[in-house]
Amino acid sequence: MNEIKVTIIDRDGEVHELVGPTDMNMNIMELCKAYELPVIGECGGMAMCATCQCYLESETKLPEQSEAELDMLDQAFYVKSNSRLGCQIHLDDSIDGIVLRLAPEAY
Repeated sequence: MNEIKVTIIDRDGEVHELVGPTDMNMNIMELCKAYELPVIGECGGMAMCATCQCYLESETKLPEQSEAELDMLDQAFYVKSNSRLGCQIHLDDSIDGIVLRLAPEAY
């Protein structure tokens, strides 16, 4: 099984080193949920709720944001220039070593 390393910094500043499979079509939101990190993913990964918003903290090159992701972030709280939706970041070899910080909860 192909795996990548993902670092998640939670809302308390604790660092979590995760290992994610690249052959299961998973995304960051699903990986966080699998590790029982506090990511809700209310819409199930449809870019419709921003409960998986995170901040890109590494120099990892990500695909350009879709219109759906940009539209959702336009309505979200605590948005920064490096905000992304975890459900829109798919696990593949190109993001091996990525570092993300969970955005504050908006409720």
